[in-house]
Amino acid sequence: MFLSGLVRPSVWLAMYRASGVSGNMKGEGRLLGGLFVIGPGDEGILLEHREMEWGDHATSVDIMKAVESIKASPGAQDD
Repeated sequence: MFLSGLVRPSVWLAMYRASGVSGNMKGEGRLLGGLFVIGPGDEGILLEHREMEWGDHATSVDIMKAVESIKASPGAQDD
């Protein structure tokens, strides 16, 4: 998968967008990330997004919908 991932145009675009980001190049470079929004109590997982390729992010609309559903749930506490 490592070399085949470099063929995709979306991967090149993600590398271009990250070109100004500083940091070290140590570690496992083939790992993909993800995002989970977990509701309180028995609600469980409200949003699950796993990167399929580098730079594949969850949309902010999907994240906000999941977060707003937590606020709207009965028993959620207001801070």
